[in-house]
Amino acid sequence: MKDNFIKVAAVTPDIRVGDTEFNTESIISNIGEAARKGVKLAVFPELCITGYTCGDLFLQDTLLKGALNGLARICRVSKGFDMVVVVGLPFMYKNRLYNAAAVIHSGTLLGIVPKQNIPNYSEFYEARHFVPALSKNEFIDIPELGLDDCNITFGAKVLFEASNLPGFVLGIDICEDLWMPVPPSCYHAMASATVIANLSASDETTGKDIYRRELVRNQSARLVCGYIYADAGEGESSTDLVFSGHNIIAENGNILAESERFSNQMVVSEIDLGRIASERRRMTTFNIVSCYEAGYNVEYFNFSDTPETVLTRKYPRTPFVPGNKSDMEQRCSEILNIQAMGLKKRLAHTNCKSAVVGISGGLDSTLALLVTVKAFDLLKLPRKGIQAVTMPCFGTTGRTYNNSCSLAKKLGVTLKEVPVHEAVNQHFKDIGHDAGVHDVTYENAQARQRTFILMDIANQSGGMVVGTGDMSELALGWATYNGDHMSMYGVNASVPKTLVRYLVLYYAETCGDSGLRDILMDVLDTPVSPELLPPENGEISQKTEDLVGPYELHDFFLYYMMRFGYTPSKIYRLAKYTFDGAYNEDTIYKWLNTFYHRFFSQQFKRSCLPDGPKVGSVALSPRGDWRMPSDASVKMWIKDLEQLK
Repeated sequence: MKDNFIKVAAVTPDIRVGDTEFNTESIISNIGEAARKGVKLAVFPELCITGYTCGDLFLQDTLLKGALNGLARICRVSKGFDMVVVVGLPFMYKNRLYNAAAVIHSGTLLGIVPKQNIPNYSEFYEARHFVPALSKNEFIDIPELGLDDCNITFGAKVLFEASNLPGFVLGIDICEDLWMPVPPSCYHAMASATVIANLSASDETTGKDIYRRELVRNQSARLVCGYIYADAGEGESSTDLVFSGHNIIAENGNILAESERFSNQMVVSEIDLGRIASERRRMTTFNIVSCYEAGYNVEYFNFSDTPETVLTRKYPRTPFVPGNKSDMEQRCSEILNIQAMGLKKRLAHTNCKSAVVGISGGLDSTLALLVTVKAFDLLKLPRKGIQAVTMPCFGTTGRTYNNSCSLAKKLGVTLKEVPVHEAVNQHFKDIGHDAGVHDVTYENAQARQRTFILMDIANQSGGMVVGTGDMSELALGWATYNGDHMSMYGVNASVPKTLVRYLVLYYAETCGDSGLRDILMDVLDTPVSPELLPPENGEISQKTEDLVGPYELHDFFLYYMMRFGYTPSKIYRLAKYTFDGAYNEDTIYKWLNTFYHRFFSQQFKRSCLPDGPKVGSVALSPRGDWRMPSDASVKMWIKDLEQLK
């Protein structure tokens, strides 16, 4: 289970009400199928050994004895499977009947957890047969099972921890427990549980599936945990109710897998225990108390086999960009508003009636100009107060120049053209640089000259320079220090390159102006380039992604490094899996190596960034989200990556 993944399953077996032998064999069959899929934790529904809808049959000795026999058989068969199995059954202790979950690993019954909240309203009448869990755990002996060791923990406050799988601590909810104002799983998580298994028998009524899904999803988010919800399905009595087998696997607010309702299915996915640990580590308000102080018992066990988990869950290639179109449109609208509101406040605070934006015909400067226009509109300032400055030089192509001019005119801002060829050539003479040598000096001199001009134009007009650089460029240090690296307010500072593209596209599709849309679509179609080297046959000769690597890879690397603190080797594994067919392993390795070297070596540029609004969960502001010494060593990260070769 490399990289702290664990494969889990929520299973709805075929059952017959009251037929414990049939149900036991069905559960065992599903355990075998789960094992073939590499599952290490299989969760079955509430009271599945007997069926949930047995009614007063729960008061019959024959049924209760059959349930114990079924549990004993499942324990014996499970010896051949290195898997935690959680099954539901009625369990009698001291002449009291409990709706309980049995937790089994490889032939050993680790514990029995009774349900804490017994519903007795509407269609539910569990209190007719069952009592709530004891207030304290007890150690009990169950000789009826005929197992080698049956002295087990019985109680609601028990957790199950794998000693050889860091981060795997299992807690139990049973159906109604999740519907409570404060579910037991809240206390489980605060006592260190990272995975919650919910054995459920939730009947189906119109619209209930939506509420159920949100309950599971939100509980996994609130507890920063994996949540496995196994629901009763077809086979239960239909006298008054219908059960749909609505199985759900969630992790920290994300639905990883979900069954089709009204069909008994097994859904399988992988819980990323490392991600859960990372989130809890980051959230210092997630207060973990000692499980022993909280009155919990912990049952320890070991997985005997820990192979590399085969991944089936999906990882988006562009984690900063929502996959759903409606979600993406909502996100884009929100981000544009955040950017514009940040700039609006800064303009109002400094009493600026003018803003200066250097425009190149590329994506970043286009987005910055669109945001500036929106901020001016919110302030009810005339757009002519925005000076869009194009500064053609050695690498400028006709396409980008024309798009810059057309965009400024279409938006109704003031267009100002300041060619910088002569000034840069004079600078080369002043410092003794051969203009025919197209090195870093040749490139950076142009970028600094442009920033110099923008700053002075801002002084002339009593305005401020709006920065255009994006977060991906900041991560890689792909900016000229004190050149395009500097501004008076950086509206794109926490927007990654992959998202910049979608923001411009959203604006194009919603602006309602076909002429503006055509300009923006051509900007989107233009290769990403700083245009600092002379064109070849009139076309852009310097493509950024040829030099530093594809931005979709770098944004993927950045997200999982910053958001979850993953190791380079884990990010490499996820990238290989996610970009299979798009990039080969050597290409991914090459650019990941480049990413880490550049990220560490270029921190000095991020340490003195201008102010700019945070728009997402990842940001590089030295005042907020990312505080890193400029001379930190990359050695350990590269060593982790090199061990893969």
